[in-house]
Amino acid sequence: MSSDQSSNLTRRIVTAMVSGILLGALLQWLMPNGKDFVIPLGLFDFSLRAFLVDGIFEVVGKIFIASLQMLVVPLVFVSLICGTCSLKDTSKLGKIGGKAVGLYLITTAIAISFAMTLAMVISPGEGVNMAADTTFASREAPSLAQTIINMFPSNPFAAFAEGNMLQVIVFALLFGIAIALSGQAGERIAGIFEDLNVVIMRLVTILMNIAPYGVFCLLAGLFTDLSIETFGNLIVYFMVVFFALVIHGLLTYPILLKAFTGLNPIIFLKKMREAAIFAFSTSSSNATIPITLETATKKMGVKNSIASFTVPLGATINMDGTAIMQGVATVFIAQVFNQDLTLVDYLMVVLTATLASIGTAGVPGVGLIMLAMVLEQVGLPVEGIALIIGVDRLLDMTRTAVNVTGDSMVSLVVGKSEGQFESDTYHNLDAGKDIENIDFHHLKD
Repeated sequence: MSSDQSSNLTRRIVTAMVSGILLGALLQWLMPNGKDFVIPLGLFDFSLRAFLVDGIFEVVGKIFIASLQMLVVPLVFVSLICGTCSLKDTSKLGKIGGKAVGLYLITTAIAISFAMTLAMVISPGEGVNMAADTTFASREAPSLAQTIINMFPSNPFAAFAEGNMLQVIVFALLFGIAIALSGQAGERIAGIFEDLNVVIMRLVTILMNIAPYGVFCLLAGLFTDLSIETFGNLIVYFMVVFFALVIHGLLTYPILLKAFTGLNPIIFLKKMREAAIFAFSTSSSNATIPITLETATKKMGVKNSIASFTVPLGATINMDGTAIMQGVATVFIAQVFNQDLTLVDYLMVVLTATLASIGTAGVPGVGLIMLAMVLEQVGLPVEGIALIIGVDRLLDMTRTAVNVTGDSMVSLVVGKSEGQFESDTYHNLDAGKDIENIDFHHLKD
C-alpha cells in the first residue's frame, strides 16, 4: 500500500467514524433511552430501530467483526512460519538469531507491561458500563503452570478449529524452525508459505478497504444507545496509547541502547528521524524496510551482514507499538464492559500479545486483527473493537514509527556485540545524508 493510498484510507475511516457518531447521536435524539421511532405507513408501521439499528447497522457491523476474526488463525500461522523461515542460516539460528529474537521479545514484553500498568492507573474506560451482546459465564482461572502447559497442542488441527491462538503460535514457531532446517525440501515448502502470505496480505488489504463501511455501521449502532459523554473516555484512551508510544520510543529504546552498548542515544534519535517520518506516513514496517536498512548501515554503521538479517526480522516480529495498543485496548474494553480480569488474565494478555507480535505482519490494520485474538483469549467481547477502530488509524502511524525505531536499536546492539559495527560512522552526524534524498513514493510493501 503506497503512502497516498494509506492516507486515503485514513481519511475514509476517520470520515466514517465521524459520520457514524453523528448519525448515532441523531438517532439517539430521535429514540432516547432505547425507544423506537415508528412511521405509520397504512398497511404496516415502519420501525426506524428495526430497519437501521437492529437491521443494517447490526448486520454489516457483525459481518465486519466476523471478517476480522476469520483472518486471525491463517494470518498468524502463515506470517509466523514466514518469519521463522528467515532464520535459514544455521549460524544465524544460533547466537545472532538468539540475541535479536530475545531483544525483540524483551522490548515487546516491556512495552505491553508498561502500557497495561498505565491503563490500569488512568482507567480510561471506567464508568461506561456497556452491555456486551454475549453473556459471559464466570469461569475459574487456570493456574499459570497450567496456562504454560496448555500452550503446547496435542492436536494442532484442533487448535486451528477452536481458535486456541497460543497453541497455534507455538506450533507455527516449531513448524517454521523445522522448515528452516530442512534444506531444499524446506525451501520448497517455505516458497509455498511465502506465496500464501502474499495472498493473505491481499485479503487484509481488501478487508481494510471495506473497513470504513464496517466502522460507520458499528459506531452508528453504538452511539444510538451510547451517551455522548462516553466519547470522552475514547479521547482518554487515545492519549494513554499515544503517551505510552512516545515514552517507549523516546525513553525505553535509548535507555536500552545506552545500557547494552554505551552509545550516545541522542545521536541515535537524530539519525532515526527520516526513517521514523517515513514509517509514520506509510503506517507500514514492511514498506519502511529499505529505509530502515539504509539508516542502520549507512547512518549508524551496522554491517550489512547483521542489518540485512535483524531489520527484516524486526519488521516481522518486533511490534512493540502494536503490543502497546493491545495492552491499553484490552484494559479499556474490559473497563467499558465492566468485566473483571484476574492476574492470570493479565499475564495471559502479556504472553499472548508478546508471542502474537511475532505473527503480526508489518502492514496497516493488522494490529486490529491481532487485538481480536487477544480479546478472545481472555474472554472479552470482540465488538469492543468498534469503540477504538476509528482512532486506531491515527495511532497506527505513531506505533509504526516506534516499531522501526526498535528495529534499528536492536540492529545496533547485535552489531556492536558481534563486532560488526563502525563507530566512526555512528558518530559522524553527516554519514548517510544522501538517504534523505531517496524518492520514497515508488516503494510498496
